[in-house]
Amino acid sequence: MPIDWSNKAVYVAGHHGLVGSALVRALETAGVGRILGWRSSELDLRDRAATFDAINEAKPDVVIDAAARVGGIMANSTYPVDFLQDNMLIQTNVMDAAHQAEVDRFLFLGSSCIYPRHATQPIRESSLMTGPLEPTNQAYAMAKISGIYYIEAFRTQYGKRWISAMPTNLYGPNDNFDLESSHVLPAFIRRFHEAKRDGRDKVTVWGTGAPRREFLHVDDLADACLMLIDMYDSPETINVGWGDDLPIKELAQTVASVVGFDGEIEWDTSKPDGMPRKLLDTSRINALGWHPTIRLRDGVASTYDWYVENYEAA
Repeated sequence: MPIDWSNKAVYVAGHHGLVGSALVRALETAGVGRILGWRSSELDLRDRAATFDAINEAKPDVVIDAAARVGGIMANSTYPVDFLQDNMLIQTNVMDAAHQAEVDRFLFLGSSCIYPRHATQPIRESSLMTGPLEPTNQAYAMAKISGIYYIEAFRTQYGKRWISAMPTNLYGPNDNFDLESSHVLPAFIRRFHEAKRDGRDKVTVWGTGAPRREFLHVDDLADACLMLIDMYDSPETINVGWGDDLPIKELAQTVASVVGFDGEIEWDTSKPDGMPRKLLDTSRINALGWHPTIRLRDGVASTYDWYVENYEAA
């Protein structure tokens, strides 16, 4: 039977972030009984004792782990220790505390960067651990890979009905627009917006523009997460993506068009591109009946509207 969300208490770790806030919106629409969450100022998930106390006291029925230290190429390349250490601590503490609290359903969210740099495209779940990772985000990827195997270990040793899912590149409201740590799409939104505002006729961005990337609106991901908690119960991680990609150069042109910046886009080819391509094979989740609905230009437009309305906070 489908889950009756009305009598469930769901803890969303990272509920104020890009993914977490989308999950909260989806859970509210689904009529969930109780949504649990703590800001990082209230609960530092790197603090093991505090994490155990909070989750044991709340006793959720479902935990969705969307908490992570995330960032783009620059941040990952500059702070690999922080990305590895913080993410390992966060996910291990949340899982161990959920186990002690006897949580029935747990969804761990990773990232498509877990797959090898030269994996066959589109990337199937079976490509995991079949080759070297992309060096520019290796620390973050290693942490997420350990999370996948930790989920499998809990299933094997304790019979947990816990699962993991690997989303593609995400975007949407509440994204990180900080130019030092953001991903490519929100960085483009901010750069082109500020160039338009300041009357500049040129924007310089990293790389060649040749790599291809897939983008999924975060509300589509949230919809997929609720479906997976309801229908999916396998030790193998499952991809969540759009199923199509485009060159970064085309993405830049799309964002510039939405923002209304009509100046020159200059490419700094001395800067790294990252993986040449990263497209997920979504055939397994599509076979469960799930498909995304928010097209890229529409999603960029709504995200840009949110950014303008929340400019100071963003």
